[in-house]
Amino acid sequence: CATLLSLPFETRYPPLDLPPEQYRQKTMEALLAVLQKGASQQHVLFVVEDLHWADPSTLELLTQLIDRGPIPATFTLFTFRPEFVLPWRTHSDLIHIFLPRLTHRQVGRMIEQLTEETPLPADVFNQVVSKTDGVPLFVEELIKMVLESGLLKEANGRYEPAGPLPALAIPSTLQDSLMARLDRLGPAKDLAQLAATLGRTFTRELIQAVSQMAGSTLQAQLARLVEAELLYQEGLPPKEAYFFKHALIQDTAYTSLLKTRRQRYHQTIADVLETQFSETAETQPGLLAYHFTEADGIEKAVLYWQKAGQQALQRFANVEAAAHLNHGLELLKRLAETPERNHQEFALLTALGPALVAAKGFGAPEVHQTYARAHELCRDQKETPQLFQVLWGLWQFDIARAEFEAAYELANQLYHIARTWQDAGRLPVAQRALGETVVYMGKFAPARLRLEQGIESYNAQHSDHALLYGLDTGVACRCFSTWALWPLGYADQAMARIHEAVELAERLVQPFSLVCAQLVAAMCCHSLRDARTGQTWTETAIAMSEEQNFPIFLTVGNIFHGWMIAQLGAVDEGIAQMRQGLSQYPETGAIVTWMLSLLADAYGLAGQPQEGLQVISTALVQVNKTGERWREAELYRLKGNFLLMDAEMHQAEAEACYHQAIDIAQRQQAKALELRAAMDLSRLWRTQNKGEHAHRMLQNTYNWFTEGFDTADLQEARELLETLA
Repeated sequence: CATLLSLPFETRYPPLDLPPEQYRQKTMEALLAVLQKGASQQHVLFVVEDLHWADPSTLELLTQLIDRGPIPATFTLFTFRPEFVLPWRTHSDLIHIFLPRLTHRQVGRMIEQLTEETPLPADVFNQVVSKTDGVPLFVEELIKMVLESGLLKEANGRYEPAGPLPALAIPSTLQDSLMARLDRLGPAKDLAQLAATLGRTFTRELIQAVSQMAGSTLQAQLARLVEAELLYQEGLPPKEAYFFKHALIQDTAYTSLLKTRRQRYHQTIADVLETQFSETAETQPGLLAYHFTEADGIEKAVLYWQKAGQQALQRFANVEAAAHLNHGLELLKRLAETPERNHQEFALLTALGPALVAAKGFGAPEVHQTYARAHELCRDQKETPQLFQVLWGLWQFDIARAEFEAAYELANQLYHIARTWQDAGRLPVAQRALGETVVYMGKFAPARLRLEQGIESYNAQHSDHALLYGLDTGVACRCFSTWALWPLGYADQAMARIHEAVELAERLVQPFSLVCAQLVAAMCCHSLRDARTGQTWTETAIAMSEEQNFPIFLTVGNIFHGWMIAQLGAVDEGIAQMRQGLSQYPETGAIVTWMLSLLADAYGLAGQPQEGLQVISTALVQVNKTGERWREAELYRLKGNFLLMDAEMHQAEAEACYHQAIDIAQRQQAKALELRAAMDLSRLWRTQNKGEHAHRMLQNTYNWFTEGFDTADLQEARELLETLA
C-alpha cells in the first residue's frame, strides 16, 4: 500500500516482491479493508464528493466497493454533477437522489440562518432570492457580500439600507459575486490568485516558498482569506495546510489572472517544486508537468509528462498513463524536429504503446498508429532493444487483426534481434511470437518447437516483461503450446502444459496472464469435448475478466461458455450467447475461425444445417483471406456433417469434404483432426457397405496415438472400430 501511496517504508519493512499490478490490487484491497474494519468498530459515514472530477483509479476503487455489496454499519454518499455517467452497474441497494435547486422558501430559510434571524430589507431579500436562482453557494456568497459591502446597517434588531440601494449593487451572477469579494480583500487578493494557481489544496510551506513573503505578512493574509471563508485551514502552524472552500472560488481567483501573470506564477511554482521539493517532484511528476505546461516550458513539461506516464504504467493505471503520455506528445508537436526532440517522442511512444494495449486492446487503431510512428523514428537503429519493443507492438497489432503473414515477418525480425544481442530476456519473447504466429497458420510442429524452446529459455526473473509484452512469457508459451500439442495428437501433454500455465500465472499474481490461462484451459476442454469442466473454466475467467475489466477476454469467455452450455443441453441459450459475443468480436480478429466453428457445431446440435453451412462458409472465407488455417480441417469436417443432415442427402459432396479435411490434417500433421474426419468418413462408408475400407483407414489412424486414450475422441474411435469389425 505504501508503494502505491508513494510513502517511504523501506527503513521499517522489507519491500514486497510483487509485480506492480499486484501492488495496485493490494492497495485497493487495503483501502477497502480499512473501511470495512472501521465499520466493524463503529458506524461509518463515507463521503466522496465531485465524482465528475475523479481519476480512473479512484473510480475503479469505488466500483470494487459497490460490487462487493453493502458494508454493514456504513452509509456511503457520492455527489456528482447530473451529466456524470456512473461507471458501475445498477444495484438494488443504491439510491439515486436528484437534488434540484432550492425553492424560494428554502432560499428564504437559508438567508435567515446566514443572517442569524436578523431580517433583511424586503427589496434586498427579494433581490437575493431572485438573483441566486436557488443555487446554495450563490446564496451564501451573495449574503456575505451584502453584509460586508456596507450597503446595510443593523438597527433595532434588523438590517436597514445605509443609503440608496440600486438594483445593480447586487451582482447578477455567482462569478460576479465571488469577484466582488476578492476585490475587497486588498493585498490578500494577489495571494488568493497565487494560491488558486497552486491548486485546490496547498501547504503553508509551499506557498511560503513560492510567494517569498515575510512570515508575518503571509500569516496575516492567509488569516484574512480564512476569515473571509474563502479558505479553510487544517492543522496548526507551521505545518498547516489550506484548501479552497469550493472549486468555483478557486476557479474565479485563477481565471481573474492575466495570462502573462498566470504563466509567471506557474513557472515560479514549477521551479520551486523542482528545486526545493524534490520528494514532490519524484512522487508527483504529473503536478510539475502541469505547471511547466501552463508556464509554456515545453521541454521540461514533456520530460515530466513522460515520468508521470511511466509511473502510472508501473502501477497499471493504464488510462492515466495514456493521458499523461499523450499530453507530452501533443506538446512535442510545437517543437521543431531535431534528433533530441525525436528521441523524446520515441520514448513517449514506446511507453504509450503498452498503456494503449492494456486500455483499448491489441487491435485498437491507436496501437498501430503509436508503434508505426515509433518505427519511423527508429528505422536507423538496427537491431536494438528499442527496435525490438516497437516491432513487438506492431506484431501484436497484426496478430490481433489476423494479418499472419505480416506478423510472421515481424516475429522473424524479433528472433533475429534477440539472437544477435544474445538477450536472455527477449529470446523467449521472440520464440513465443514465432510459435504463436505459426500455430494460427496451421503449422503445428514448428509452433510446438518454438514454444517449447521459449519455455526452456524462460526465466521467471524476467516476469516484469509483462509490463511491456502484455502476458508473462512463460505463461504465454505454455498456453499456446497446447494449441499445437492437441492437434498433433498429444492430449495429455496439452493438459499438463495448461495446468502449468495456470499455476505459474497464480504464482506470479498477474491477473491478465491468469485469465488468459483460464481461457486456454477452457479451449483445451473444447478440444477434448469436456463441456462440464470447460464450463467451470469459462465461468471463472468471465468473473475475473469482469472484475479486472478485460473486455476482449470477457467476449471470448462468453463465446466459449455459450458452446459449453449448448453441449450440456441449453442449445438455444448457448447459440444466443455465442452470437452476441461474435457481434462484439472483430470480424477479422485472431481465433475468429475457431469461434465460428463453435457456433456452427451448436447449430448442428439444434438440427439447423442451413444455418451451420452459412457460418462455415463465412469461416472459410476468413481462412482464405487471412491464412488462419489451424481450424481449416475441422471446418471442412463440419461442412460434410451439415451436408449429410440436409434433406437432399449430399453424400458425394460430404465425402469430398471429409477427404479434404483428412488431406489438410495430414499436411499439418494434425492427428487429432485427422482422427475426427476419419471417424465421420468411416460412418458414411459404413452406410455405403464399405465397412472393411472404413475399418482399415480408421485403424491406421488410431494406431498412431500413444496417449489420450481416455479422451472422448479416442474412446469413440475405439467403439467405432469395434462396430466396424
